[in-house]
Amino acid sequence: MADWFVQNVADAEWWVNEKFGARTMLVPHGSQVGARVHVLEPGKPMTLYHRESEQEGFLVVEGECLLIVEGEERTLRRWDYFHCASGTTHSFVGAGDGPCVMVTVGARTEGGTILYARDETALRHDAGVESETDTPAEAYGPFPKWESGCPAGWDSLPWVRQAPRP
Repeated sequence: MADWFVQNVADAEWWVNEKFGARTMLVPHGSQVGARVHVLEPGKPMTLYHRESEQEGFLVVEGECLLIVEGEERTLRRWDYFHCASGTTHSFVGAGDGPCVMVTVGARTEGGTILYARDETALRHDAGVESETDTPAEAYGPFPKWESGCPAGWDSLPWVRQAPRP
């Protein structure tokens, strides 16, 4: 396989979770930068409230969501970008009348760490953990597992290509 590639996200392998929405990875695991597209429904979190040792970035390209950052709430709308410096505790919850589509990027290093922190604001939005942990399997243990599949209402999303490319 070549070191470079072009892929339309409508053709990518998608994963769905009844609690956390749908997502597809844009780059292979093990890359220096992680990148994905995430689709979340109103009222559903994208991830549990956490902080990482690496910086991340989040661009809303459709819809809106609630950003929970350092215990505060802020609404993000189409074309809002959230720069998340390393060590910034955050999560997102879908908001508005329809799905929120977000492109996410983040540095990935071999020694990277993560901490799922307990926070009352995140817990109120069903995006938090009761007990702090640095183990993803422990934080996500009580929730459904990801399964292969497309986002809910996939065919009606305006940004999904309706016909294959020539």
